[in-house]
Amino acid sequence: MADPSSYRPSPGQIPDSPGVYKFRDEHRRVIYVGKAKNLRQRVANYFQDLANLHPRTRTMVTTAASVEWTVVSTEVEALQLEYTWIKEFDPRFNVKYRDDKSYPYLAVTLNEEFPRVQVMRGAKKKGVRYFGPYGHAWAIRETVDLMLRVFPVRTCSAGVFKNAARTGRPCLLGYIDKCSAPCVGRVTPEEHRELAEDFCDFMAGRTGTYIRRLEKDMMQAAEEMEYERAARLRDDAEALKRAMEKSAVVLADATDADLIAVAEDELEAALQIFHVRGGRVRGQRGWVTDKVEAVDTSGLVEHALQQLYGEERGDAVPKEVLVPALPEDTEAVSQWLAERRGSQVSLRIPQRGDKKDLMATVQRNAQQALGLHKTKRASDLTTRSRALEEIAEALGLDTAPLRIECYDISHLQGDDVVASMVVFEDGLARKSEYRRFQIKGFEGQDDVRSMHEVIGRRFKRYLQEKERTGEWEEPQEPAPGATGPAPATPGATGPTSGVTGPVPAPVLTAASPADEIEPREDDGRPKRFAYPPQLVVVDGGQPQVAAAKRALDELGIDDIAVCGLAKRLEEVWLPDDDDPVVLPRSSEGLYLLQRVRDEAHRFAITYQRAKRAKRIRSSPLDDVAGLGETRKQALIKHFGSVKKLRQATIEEICEVPGIGRRTAESVAAALASTAPAAPAVNTATGEIMEEDDGGAS
Repeated sequence: MADPSSYRPSPGQIPDSPGVYKFRDEHRRVIYVGKAKNLRQRVANYFQDLANLHPRTRTMVTTAASVEWTVVSTEVEALQLEYTWIKEFDPRFNVKYRDDKSYPYLAVTLNEEFPRVQVMRGAKKKGVRYFGPYGHAWAIRETVDLMLRVFPVRTCSAGVFKNAARTGRPCLLGYIDKCSAPCVGRVTPEEHRELAEDFCDFMAGRTGTYIRRLEKDMMQAAEEMEYERAARLRDDAEALKRAMEKSAVVLADATDADLIAVAEDELEAALQIFHVRGGRVRGQRGWVTDKVEAVDTSGLVEHALQQLYGEERGDAVPKEVLVPALPEDTEAVSQWLAERRGSQVSLRIPQRGDKKDLMATVQRNAQQALGLHKTKRASDLTTRSRALEEIAEALGLDTAPLRIECYDISHLQGDDVVASMVVFEDGLARKSEYRRFQIKGFEGQDDVRSMHEVIGRRFKRYLQEKERTGEWEEPQEPAPGATGPAPATPGATGPTSGVTGPVPAPVLTAASPADEIEPREDDGRPKRFAYPPQLVVVDGGQPQVAAAKRALDELGIDDIAVCGLAKRLEEVWLPDDDDPVVLPRSSEGLYLLQRVRDEAHRFAITYQRAKRAKRIRSSPLDDVAGLGETRKQALIKHFGSVKKLRQATIEEICEVPGIGRRTAESVAAALASTAPAAPAVNTATGEIMEEDDGGAS
């Protein structure tokens, strides 16, 4: 590991102009490329105290052995040079997006004498017009099949084309009028190229002109009593309309825009792009990347723009690019995009209307792509096995933790404090084993105390199940003449099994070793907390880990490992250790622990929100025995609000259809025992707001 001070340039050496810098390792390989408005200020930031650097930046500067820079005249030139060098040197510490699949394009080979329409993947070729990318190749073929009725452009390969020209007979598409058959001279090269250009214009969004022209020709043919030709034109117009319907209008005014959304966590980011042309979504693609450098959302967006448009020119760069966060140097990036397009490009964050709604859809796609990417990694058996082995090695466990339980605490400013328990077995989520807890031992916000309570309650239940089934290593016999069950081992609490005499040892078979016995209820189903985990993971750092360990120690449980995963730097904390365990960024074990922690957080916050919503919607009528939802709604509808119902007499309540005197008395008693809430006040005017709903009192 190199000392950055050994290659730190003196401040006077570094110019204060725009430029691009490269860090190289001891073998002269470029490991990082960056750009700056002011090289002196930016490069100097890398040579501060290592403790103040982001862990990823710290790793980069200690891996490097030298730094060099190139001065440019403008920030736009710096942006372009940075992209060129990243592409050339492929630095290991730069964010590089990789396609999560190979996306197909609809391509028109305008560089050939007889342009061809086909599906293409891979690198783009000069002289070829591309549309897309599409999610599936079959979607392209369906669209092309509809459009060939109106634009009968060649779709055959070069071999088929030459063979048809040699024999003088067109292929099947030529016979059914889905190809103009330029191979046998039915149309001239100029006429065929015009068809191909019309095809491209329609795909580019200029659709209204062709449909109106077909409809006009259809009406004229009908007036001239050329009914077969009119029917053909009618079918052609319908085919074009069906092709258009495959991509619904999402933005008005025939907008051309690309929408980019980012979903990220500490280690990875997923990016989704929707290509909107003529107001319709014409293509979609997705990328994923490892966050190998210290980069925020704006930095991810800037890298995405470089990779997306670095090789594009003209109309391939749209008039609008909508992003979730603007790059650090928005003006330079906008100017760079404008140069590539040849005209002004609007780079902005959508604030309202259809564009903001569509951006929310793109964001959901990005979140799903990130989750799917992580799920794919976790679902691979080899990957899961390696992840469990890495966790066992990092935590010093004797065997791989085949059952992992993770706990998280959730609350809103100390209210509705809840906890979650999620279970992963063999690296996969076991959702039937998930459990939720309400914190009962105290009120207020104390995550450490809450964690202690939840761990204690869960493993008390585990000890009760062990006691019920007699799974003790050393069963103890009662004293002579005593009745009742055998005493529990130290730390065991809760009700006993209710049998007298010695507790029988469990029966073992060759297929059921002692550590795999499943205690069963009378119906043959396993109890909720019957299985112990090999590893308990808590969401948090040292305090939460210490609380969980203390709860296990108080119960006399010493064969379950405990660790915590802190969100800030994804550090793994162990009990009684002053320093965390830092797993490598590429560690499958870290990915698994992170996924377990994130699932526990999701499960906890979902329960907390549901509990809060239920509390907000609660009504004093909920406590009236025998009063169902229908009659509650009838009462509220009759009186208008709970406040007015509280002021009503029993006789007035009895007037409501379906409400008898006994029920009316119960309603009146329930409302009388519940103090009305303080009236709401309009903070702007000081006006007291009258209660007018039936959901609160």
